[in-house]
Amino acid sequence: MFTKRHLASVAIFAAAAITLSACAGSDTPAEGDVDAATATSAEAFGGLDALIEAAQAEGELNVIALPDDWANYGEIKAAFEEKYDISVNSADPGVSSAEEITAAKNLKGQDTAPDVFDLGSAVALSSTDVFAPYQVENWAEIPDENKEETGLWVNDYTGSMSIGYNSNEVPEPESLDDLLGADYKGAVAINGDPTQAGAAFAAVGLATVLSGGTLDDFTPGIEYFGELKDAGNFLPVDPTPATIASGETKVVLDWSYNNLAAAATVDGWEVTTLPGTVYTSYYNQAINADAPHPAAARLWQEFIYSAEGQNMFITGGAYPVTLAAMNEAGTTDEDAIAKIGNLEGDIVTPTEEQSAAASALLAEKWAAAIG
Repeated sequence: MFTKRHLASVAIFAAAAITLSACAGSDTPAEGDVDAATATSAEAFGGLDALIEAAQAEGELNVIALPDDWANYGEIKAAFEEKYDISVNSADPGVSSAEEITAAKNLKGQDTAPDVFDLGSAVALSSTDVFAPYQVENWAEIPDENKEETGLWVNDYTGSMSIGYNSNEVPEPESLDDLLGADYKGAVAINGDPTQAGAAFAAVGLATVLSGGTLDDFTPGIEYFGELKDAGNFLPVDPTPATIASGETKVVLDWSYNNLAAAATVDGWEVTTLPGTVYTSYYNQAINADAPHPAAARLWQEFIYSAEGQNMFITGGAYPVTLAAMNEAGTTDEDAIAKIGNLEGDIVTPTEEQSAAASALLAEKWAAAIG
């Protein structure tokens, strides 16, 4: 729905693109002497207040691929604008992660280029030459496994893969095998192309682990969707709020926060999680190395990883990366977390290596499987 995100394989960061200062504790510059485009922490500006001042002087922030109904980004963008009096220019909310990177390259040097990205893991891992390293003030609250050590990319939020379905049209599915049955003819959609979009990639991952496979090899998931296509049940339509509301897409495998957003507005739309392994995968924040508003880009990161920003993800049905630290500090929005519950069970998340291998396999076999 809310189309978005993902893929490819691991690349090596091109340090020539920017000055790479790996430590957050860089020397404080003389007043007026900071180069926002190479700053790796708020300290480089002289502190958070100075960063805010520099960002407000720029006055704008360009974001891309952030639908208002995706993990509460509408409220997050509005809150950033109000808090800092900085205009947020939101371009192409429906594009994929791969298309975010393409846009940055095509618009390089222009005022309309994206300042920041929100990306699926495989695209983030393969695009580090486009990113600038930055470590937010609460860097220590982000687990090591959820960030690149210099801050080229940092996990921001996750959900679990779920199934949304129109309860007025189809029965609740209780297994993957159910979706192969006659009740679901032409009804089952995924959110995009798994070679390009993170949510669709995760749908194949979920099918893999629920079919007895592992994240080391997505073949069972690809084969499952081939069976779904052969049964006449796979619907090659990208789901949107409009297709869900109209009944065109009656069943959607997507992130829990997307299906929950649809359930809040569409009569009869229900959300279920199949028994067994729970599939999760974080999205990632990154700063464009050629951001036209480099100070505002860095302030956006500070806001996203603050308790205020992280709690807004919870309100949107997603789980923020600093949740454990927030729980310990007592800063979690308890009402919001109570509505979505905690992630429990046998939880799996693909590693960098697994994402890269799965991306290569999908590029090779997906089109043939569902063509």
